Amino acid sequence: MLLNPPLQPILHTPRSLFWRVTLVSLLLLLAWDASGLDRSMARWFGDANGFAWRENWFVVHVLHNSAQNLGWIWLGGMVLAVFWPVGVLRRLTRGERAGMVGGTLLALLAIIWMKLASHTSCPWDLAEFGGTANYVSHWAWGVHDSGGGHCFPGGHASTGFALLAGYFGLRAKAPRAARWWLAGALLTGFGLGLVQQVRGAHFMSHTFWTAWICWTVAGLAEMGMRRLTAARPA
Repeated sequence: MLLNPPLQPILHTPRSLFWRVTLVSLLLLLAWDASGLDRSMARWFGDANGFAWRENWFVVHVLHNSAQNLGWIWLGGMVLAVFWPVGVLRRLTRGERAGMVGGTLLALLAIIWMKLASHTSCPWDLAEFGGTANYVSHWAWGVHDSGGGHCFPGGHASTGFALLAGYFGLRAKAPRAARWWLAGALLTGFGLGLVQQVRGAHFMSHTFWTAWICWTVAGLAEMGMRRLTAARPA
């Protein structure tokens, strides 16, 4: 069915695209949780003896520690660029650049808060993989699994996914750069999440939910900033 011409621009605005992506990905995530594939994927890398790659030097020091440090360096560069912009960031106002940093920090804080509140333990803590904890869904809030907890969502992957705020900050004035930023943030986040999956530190759903939370928080933060800017007297 063809859409009426007045509706076409509404359904293709950045805001409507944000809500469509957010809602569709939420449904896919809920389907993933219901599928039970988390534990099946964990068994690709671990067994009753644990996870063989958990303490691998290259995985731990290069793919884990060094990659995470690069993410923090990138965030530090974004902070400096608020006052001393370079490249495409010069197209943005100082307030818009500050909004990118603010959205990134809000996404990180959301992940940190959820991890602190969660009783979900990591795969390597489960009895199935040589630990002592029982498997409990990460949505069973308040239910202890006899493990260390605080493993949901994925903190390591959030180092990449929190940078999605840069996409929202750039898409109006530098759409091509925004798409590259989006790709970089997603590749970094999923790459870091895969590292933790291999090590037994997280289930795949932890990475997926981290991406969704960071995307949603960053998008809402950018909308809020624009509303405040529009309401401010000239």
